[in-house]
Amino acid sequence: MYQTPEDRPIYRLLTGKDDRAFCERVSEALAQGWRLYGSPTLAWDTAENSMKAAQAVVWHEADVLKD
Repeated sequence: MYQTPEDRPIYRLLTGKDDRAFCERVSEALAQGWRLYGSPTLAWDTAENSMKAAQAVVWHEADVLKD
């Protein structure tokens, strides 16, 4: 198996309010060795009246196939 930072799974879905902090979390993951997996997703959260974002990342050593 692959050794990831903090022994995390090889697949992660980062989510949060679409703001600078979210972008910084994704950037930090990329700097640690994660790579983007697929396109980001955006959705309007009516309860919080804000845009939410999600981005999947996979560990760089993982052999993950996309369909």
